[in-house]
Amino acid sequence: MTTPRQDRLSPPERMQALLERRRPDRVPFIPFASGFCARNVGYPVSAIYGDAERSFRAQLRTAEQYGYDGGPLYGYASQGAWEFGGDLEMPTGAHQAPVVTRPPATTPAEVEALEIPEVENAGAYRIAIPFARLQRKAGMPVTFQGFSPFTNSGNIAELPALLRWIVKEPETAHRLLRKCVAFHRKVVDYFTREFAGGPLLMFVGEPSTSNAVISPKQFEVFALPYLYEMNSYAIEKGVRHILFHICGEQNKNLSLWNQVPFGDPGILSFGHEVDLDRAIQVFGDRHVIAGNVEPQQIQLQSPETVYELTRQALEKGKRAPSGFVLMAGCEVPVNSPPYNLYTMKRAVMDHGFYD
Repeated sequence: MTTPRQDRLSPPERMQALLERRRPDRVPFIPFASGFCARNVGYPVSAIYGDAERSFRAQLRTAEQYGYDGGPLYGYASQGAWEFGGDLEMPTGAHQAPVVTRPPATTPAEVEALEIPEVENAGAYRIAIPFARLQRKAGMPVTFQGFSPFTNSGNIAELPALLRWIVKEPETAHRLLRKCVAFHRKVVDYFTREFAGGPLLMFVGEPSTSNAVISPKQFEVFALPYLYEMNSYAIEKGVRHILFHICGEQNKNLSLWNQVPFGDPGILSFGHEVDLDRAIQVFGDRHVIAGNVEPQQIQLQSPETVYELTRQALEKGKRAPSGFVLMAGCEVPVNSPPYNLYTMKRAVMDHGFYD
């Protein structure tokens, strides 16, 4: 009978080794779970997004239960509308995450009239800031969500309107994108000032630049310059590492993404649509690669299938020269069987050690 492997590093030590470009004892496991954590401890899913203390507690307790490496963080994909004065509905029923119910700028005139908000009073940052204080109090790195220009513009205006402007009124699209970057600068200024003196990471997700939504040429014109500016500004202000989720079908954009700075190193996570071998080929010499077990499979498949998919991801990821983090390819679905998350951790303990 094979003796189970034992961790030699604590989760903070494991992640620190990765960010210092040292090989840890094993692949870190950060499942990418938010609403799942609320359900896991008996909270409504809305608590993850609307209550800093319960969000922090649910994520911390779930990480303790499953023994994974990532700490609590606060953020969601539909960011943008609430911050600029629109309305948001917290998840209830079938929803997994917040949804925009009233976008604040659906016409060029409304885009022109948008004012750049103050961070302390802007939408979800009223929750994200006390959440960050809980991270700091617990001795954890403070993570904060950057303001992703293209995806957040699509949330502010509704994505169909943004896509229409790209073709018919490009200056309106650029005006909105520039306002998002201006707000992003304020976000970076706030967090680097208020949480100076300790570890600070930024994380961003960018699903709306998927090849299913825009072409690589449109990415080059309407996404790349703003991504470059937003990340460069964060790095300039002292953010050393950026965790960036390059969401969905992005294969035709990878060479363009490779022009964006992500820190030293960045952590780049990918949807299941991007093969890990390809991600490692393009980015692995400079950045940590993360991913990318398909979330739907985690929810719907048997533990045996989830174990095998995790094993395959580990086999590929361990070849990444700058390191690898085992994650789901996007957020773990709220209704995933809890045992399947345990199965992923078991696969990490069976196949994730480096020696």
